[in-house]
Amino acid sequence: MLSTQRLSQRETTFNYEVVKRFELYNSLFQTLPFYQVKDTGILLPFFSSHCDKEVAGNNSPSDIIESFFKKYVPDIDHREQLNRLFRFIQYIERQVVLFDAIEDSSFSKVGRADDAGTLQSLIQQAAVSEQARTSISEQLQDFSLRLVLTAHPTQFYPGAVLGIMTDLIEALKTNDITSIDILLQQLGKTPFFNKTSPTPVDEAVSLVWFLENIFYHALSGIQAKLEDEFALDGSHQVLELGFWPGGDRDGNPNVTTESTREVANLLRQIIYRCYYRDFRVLKRRITFRGFADDISKLEKLLYDNAFNPQDKPKDLQPEMLTLLRSMRETLVTSHDSLFVDILDNMIQKVQLFGSYFATLDIRQDSRVLRDVFKYCTKNIYTGVPKEYHDQNEETKIKSLPFNQADFKCPETEDDMTRDTLDTIRLMKQIQVSNGEKGCQRFIISNCQQASDILQLIDLFLWSGWEKDKLSVDFMPLFETVNDLKHASDVMEKLYTHSFYKTHLKRRGNKQTIMLGFSDSTKDGGYLMANWSIYKAKVELTAMARKYGIALAFFDGRGGPPARGGGKTHRFYASMGKEIANENIQLTIQGQTVSSQYGSVETARFNTEQLINAGITSALHPNHHDLLDDKHKALIADMADASHHLFLALREDPLFVEYLEKFSPLKLLSQINISSRPTKRNAGAKMKLEDLRAISFVTSWSQLKQSIPGFYGMGTALKKMKDEGKWQEVKDLYYSSGFFKTMLDNCMMSMSKSDFRVTAYLENDEKFGQFWKGLRDEFELTKSLLLELTDSSVIMEEFPVERRSIAIREKIVLPLVIIQHYALQLLNKTDDEEMSAIYNKLVIRTVYGIINAGRNLV
Repeated sequence: MLSTQRLSQRETTFNYEVVKRFELYNSLFQTLPFYQVKDTGILLPFFSSHCDKEVAGNNSPSDIIESFFKKYVPDIDHREQLNRLFRFIQYIERQVVLFDAIEDSSFSKVGRADDAGTLQSLIQQAAVSEQARTSISEQLQDFSLRLVLTAHPTQFYPGAVLGIMTDLIEALKTNDITSIDILLQQLGKTPFFNKTSPTPVDEAVSLVWFLENIFYHALSGIQAKLEDEFALDGSHQVLELGFWPGGDRDGNPNVTTESTREVANLLRQIIYRCYYRDFRVLKRRITFRGFADDISKLEKLLYDNAFNPQDKPKDLQPEMLTLLRSMRETLVTSHDSLFVDILDNMIQKVQLFGSYFATLDIRQDSRVLRDVFKYCTKNIYTGVPKEYHDQNEETKIKSLPFNQADFKCPETEDDMTRDTLDTIRLMKQIQVSNGEKGCQRFIISNCQQASDILQLIDLFLWSGWEKDKLSVDFMPLFETVNDLKHASDVMEKLYTHSFYKTHLKRRGNKQTIMLGFSDSTKDGGYLMANWSIYKAKVELTAMARKYGIALAFFDGRGGPPARGGGKTHRFYASMGKEIANENIQLTIQGQTVSSQYGSVETARFNTEQLINAGITSALHPNHHDLLDDKHKALIADMADASHHLFLALREDPLFVEYLEKFSPLKLLSQINISSRPTKRNAGAKMKLEDLRAISFVTSWSQLKQSIPGFYGMGTALKKMKDEGKWQEVKDLYYSSGFFKTMLDNCMMSMSKSDFRVTAYLENDEKFGQFWKGLRDEFELTKSLLLELTDSSVIMEEFPVERRSIAIREKIVLPLVIIQHYALQLLNKTDDEEMSAIYNKLVIRTVYGIINAGRNLV
């Protein structure tokens, strides 16, 4: 825990560097005459203040908006009022960007609450003794960190806005007023949203911006530092990148074999462009005799692959490394190692990123794969018994033949079948063009049984892959509470299956298992989701160790705590010996992309924190994090109580209707920030089971009722208190890193809730009692968490983070009020023309509220 003095210094610095500068530059921003209504910027502070004051009085959004116009602009009609609201939205969206940029520009001065856990702290530990350095080096040889970028849209600025933000951050670092003024004008005139939904390739292009401008530099810098300080074998890759846009087709019919091919080609081309830029620096420096041929050959190789589409591209990593190492040897032996650091830097990058930049993961739902398997068994000779599909799981596993075939799916087949089989064939082509790491992982979401994996292997063998050359890792994704409960049984069936055991051996006896936070939270609530995943990790680790398997967990984490976000590195640092933690893999998505990896500086910091967490937890395990049976029983009891309340909420007949009526749930498909539909079975009536977890969590966050991030926690804590176990819970909070982080992230989620916004619903004839139930659980949770943590306010231990969230919430409060006002109008009108305007007003508020949801962690 940080000292009071350290906290005070951070608060003072944050206040001066962020808050005061935001007030200064925001005042400049509000005077710029961007839009049709010249006094929008002048009116906005009055509107923000009015919203803040009126919401404190529990007034309805309609009353708040109407009273504002009556007081400040009484002579305009309803349509002009709506026009003013649209202008307010445009300003507020850009205020969020300005605050983001100021916060990021102040990163090195403000730091983070947990800034001890970086690479520098590992280096300091190593300096204590040679034994400490050796221990860290040995641990690093077995450790890896994989960051996987996904296109899940909980924050997605267009590329043009990202570019402005990058330039604005640099200008803010030196308070370059002239540049800041021009960039704010550019920001004011640059669109924040797409007129049409992006394609999967569009999403890939947006995220490749981060690969090219951030991760290429940040990860190579960290790898170089690790190799310098800890004498790492250059062949061991500590850092890895993964990529989902274009490969993740689970529930997204817009992802096709062709889009997967395009994204693989894009990744290959962009990494060669990065190499070519570095090469130009190398060419300017290495001007000595004996290099002309190698320089010429390398230049042609890089230029052709960076700018000229190749008919039959192939993996050139081995050839590049041979050339670069030959040049290095000549420099060392004949030219006094002059500029050898430039060559070393390029060699490290080529080793890190190869011809693929980031591994393109393929993901599909098990139900789709089962249908494709059934199609194949009916249409080609596979050796699968006719009665196979009527057999139980045990018999199915025994009767799978694993025969090889070269079946090419006819173009007349349905889209899903053709895409699945064609993509399996494409994976082999990508491995030829981009290298094996270019596309070597297939993730089976909604995985429920061992046959889901084994049947997929058969699909590969029937699509031209050979048993002995099956260079693919098959990864189950366990998501629901029930699937997590049975995950270790599923894996034991695989580990003891003769064919799968042989396949794993060829893959180095390494197994990766993905665990999904989002769907487990939607399925079981916040506490049960976290506990189910923790238990599953313990059981899966024990099972892997029983069979000598090196296990890696791949965590599907989103931005908000309800989707696994929050202080992620503290979760990894708190893993006890019962949980495999040598390989950390997690998704980077939503607001996490820009908030934690939006600049080279922040990306290095957050990546180093994860490395430090993994290494430190292995070298210096906190034995308190090894939960004993008593503590496990305590958390399980709490999780059951929470789960029971959450299930009752889900089963309430008003649950989905409440979300549809008072949140923008039905309109999320129109916000054009994702290629993925908001729910499965798009044409069917809204059902909770079809609703995507991201839409579920986003809807509650727009309501300012972060139900997936806290609901049930208060009831669970009260049960412990009523049963006389309060002191046990308190002791657990202060001793267990896992439990503390879970509760701290819950409080972070609660800090973004504001039930005042919807307080007008308390007297609603239909939804009043439902709303009161949500509010009462929030208040119960808040009061008991404050008591448990000996705090007077939520997130008292993290004052800077709390202040950052509070400012963001204040900035977007007018957007929240406008959104609810528009929803109220929508629920009252039958006028098609006005309904379209109100719809647009709702949709336009969503962007700013989403973008403001990032965490300073």
